[in-house]
Amino acid sequence: MNILMPQLGETVAEGKITKWFKSAGDAVKPGDNLFEIETDKTSMEVPATEAGVLSEIRVLEGEVAPVGAI
Repeated sequence: MNILMPQLGETVAEGKITKWFKSAGDAVKPGDNLFEIETDKTSMEVPATEAGVLSEIRVLEGEVAPVGAI
């Protein structure tokens, strides 16, 4: 399962990862918070929608990713 940077508003094009709650190799279940993102309009925690294992982290804390990025 790929985790995508969510769309947080019609005009929001990117978000900054401010914190990861899970590490690569951790098991996750639906509802577990994966990471926290910050945009120019909001800050929010993003939960997992499916169970699985977080195999890798491609966007590190402090980095910015466009909406829809894996």
